[in-house]
Amino acid sequence: MEDLTIDEETLELAAQDVRRVIERQKEERQILITQMNILFVTNTALLSFLTISRLIAIFSLFSVVEILLLLFNFMLLIRSLLPRKFFVTPNLETDDFENRYLKFSPQEYQSQMLVNLRETYNENQKQVENISQSLTYATFVTAGIAFVALLHQVTVYFIPELQKL
Repeated sequence: MEDLTIDEETLELAAQDVRRVIERQKEERQILITQMNILFVTNTALLSFLTISRLIAIFSLFSVVEILLLLFNFMLLIRSLLPRKFFVTPNLETDDFENRYLKFSPQEYQSQMLVNLRETYNENQKQVENISQSLTYATFVTAGIAFVALLHQVTVYFIPELQKL
């Protein structure tokens, strides 16, 4: 590594900031997991409502749409739940830690760790964004299921002529 002339205090401040950003990313992942759980519970409640009210049991256009939306939504939620390999650096399994890092001076080592932490953040952010995208789609599908279920219930109970839809 080239000879760096970065002030040690600046380097330490940068390291603290990068660690704070990565910690925020971990918090964001935890928030997404909470949102995923809420969506699973909501979809299970919608399925229970449709089953208990017997709306889903009677074959109609509404019940077909509801079943398809529920299946699609559970697939989106499972996609967001699938285990992902998050990037960690230095990777003690693959990096030759002794030969790669221990030869650095303390300042060079801190500089290299900042580079590594930036790479870690960028790689892991892709995973967080994939989870977030699946949950966004699942949220809209959940709203769609609720809307179709409401229309279905209104049709069955208040407009008997439209029950055959």
